[in-house]
Amino acid sequence: MALSDIRQPSDLANLSFEQLAELAGEIREFIVEAVAKNSGHLGSNLGAVELTLALHRVFESPRDAILWDTGHQAYVHKIVTGRRGGFSNLRQAGGISGYPSREESVHDFIENSHASTVLSYAYGLSVARDAGQTPDRQHIVAVIGDGSLTGGMAYEALNNLGHAKRRVIIVLNDNGRSYAPTISNLISPLDLTAAPSAIDPKSYRLRPQDRLTRRLSRALTFIRLNPVYVRRQRKLEKFLYRLPVVGPQAERGLEAFKAGIREFLQPTAFFEALGVRYVGPINGHNQEELEQAFAAAKLNVEEGPLVVHVITQKGRGYAPAEDDDEKNLHDAPIFDPITGPPKSLPTGYTQAFADTIIKIAEQDSRVVAITAAMPGPTGLLPFQSHFPDRFIDVGIAEQHAVTAAAGMAMGGLRPVVALYSTFLNRAWDQIVYDVALHRLPVVFCLDRAGITGDDGPSHNGIFDMALLSKVPGMRLLAPSSAQDLSKMLEDAIALAETGPVAIRYPKGIARVVGEHEVGSGLNARKLRASAVPNVCVLAVGKMVSAAEKAAELLSERGIEITLWDVRSCVPADEMMISDASKHCVVVTIEDGIRDGGIGMMLADAVTNIQGSVNPRIEVLGLPTKFMTQAKPAVILKQLGLDADSLVETIAELATVKPK
Repeated sequence: MALSDIRQPSDLANLSFEQLAELAGEIREFIVEAVAKNSGHLGSNLGAVELTLALHRVFESPRDAILWDTGHQAYVHKIVTGRRGGFSNLRQAGGISGYPSREESVHDFIENSHASTVLSYAYGLSVARDAGQTPDRQHIVAVIGDGSLTGGMAYEALNNLGHAKRRVIIVLNDNGRSYAPTISNLISPLDLTAAPSAIDPKSYRLRPQDRLTRRLSRALTFIRLNPVYVRRQRKLEKFLYRLPVVGPQAERGLEAFKAGIREFLQPTAFFEALGVRYVGPINGHNQEELEQAFAAAKLNVEEGPLVVHVITQKGRGYAPAEDDDEKNLHDAPIFDPITGPPKSLPTGYTQAFADTIIKIAEQDSRVVAITAAMPGPTGLLPFQSHFPDRFIDVGIAEQHAVTAAAGMAMGGLRPVVALYSTFLNRAWDQIVYDVALHRLPVVFCLDRAGITGDDGPSHNGIFDMALLSKVPGMRLLAPSSAQDLSKMLEDAIALAETGPVAIRYPKGIARVVGEHEVGSGLNARKLRASAVPNVCVLAVGKMVSAAEKAAELLSERGIEITLWDVRSCVPADEMMISDASKHCVVVTIEDGIRDGGIGMMLADAVTNIQGSVNPRIEVLGLPTKFMTQAKPAVILKQLGLDADSLVETIAELATVKPK
């Protein structure tokens, strides 16, 4: 059967395993072509093909809820559930999302692109089902992996699932990776990297020392999945318990014996200490073995939560992905599918950060770098190469990263925490009470701040300024050029001696300026002065570039403005505020949410200046809403934050007189 014949999960039902192997090959080719055309997540989806086919053959979606964590491994799920045609505009404006989307399909239960959350969703759905709200739902299947089990929230949910004995099937998709190699002891000893073919489900190799253990473990796994074995085991336990005098001791002895076998053959049986039964590992590219395991799990889940540990190879079946040691082409730009994408390198602001932190660390041995499973995207791979003992990747665990940084700072180090802006939201409590309350010298470097676009609403870094500006003692900086970022990072190490500092910067090309066009410390920079104090524009970070272009276009119309590069959002430069208060109109521009953002703080500061001309203040920023996917430039234009829109807004305000 051809891929074009698969329009819904039921179309998979009558396929033979040989046909499924051929279909898996077609799916991999299709995904490579789609991502090559539009960009997207590649390696994680190539590794989840057989797994997804098995899930949809054994379970009945959407009656059975199949939940994905993280959502970037759900491309195959989308194809199987009738959205193959949408991949022609994957991640484009008005097109199909790169993550599960409730608006797209009834088969998508959660719009999940932040990791380690699915087990909590599964617990909640099981509570609702058992309360009679969804009586037709037989099974809840939570697919977690690609590094997500390094997040603490997943363990909280595991503990809750086990304690409550909720009927949830947990599929641990263990590919040994997140973005980078997974930072966890819960990874398999299996070696799947030697697989020569995408459609040969049995072509995987064990390390020699693990071969016997693997055979014993597999045998034990399938015994434990056998419902006949389970029933007989329960009878034996009851028989032993009822023996006169020695009954309870005999039953505990049997349990201890079984636990010892599990501990030797299945190290990840730690799940069972949480009340979650464990079976595996299962070869995640063996279709028949997967389906047998899932079918048995359906019968055994009545007794409580069950983990099926599946080993997959990230990037499987596409040589450039298999050969990518950094991240198995976790994500990829537009590329030629024949040759594969070029090696991913930091650019723009990220490159400036990467270069500068090495220079700083060479001069200050206290500097350490911390990231949460993204050393490549945040630009820390060169630092890791230069200072392997001073580089720390905590896995997908932002809360732990921040509090660990607090401990390091208490001990005399100077930690620099590099995260995406959107993921910093996950560590809000730790920033406030573990770092700021203690006035600790921690520097936060927030990449992908502002509108990022293609990855949709969950990845836009639009809340950081509004949130961080409310943290007591936090200094918040926003560079407008690559050179300014370098200077800010150098200054931040010194500024942090009296408390935390955050630097936020966008994805993409950075504005480039000369060495004499860079600010310092907590000072703003006046980029343009008007002889007549009519309009003063206070631009934050990335928006300085748009404001400069607008100023040039306004000048051609005979409208001159004063333009400031805010640089230090908190605290604001008093000289800049004083100057702005003398103008008839003040316009603030930022690429964070307007409500409670930097512009409103600047407006309050201007208003409070004694002797000001009581200017009209216009605060421009992002609306407080989730924005759909599109290129950043398109979104900013729609919101009136591009240069042309600013020209029209400022030109109209230029005629306004003081209040």
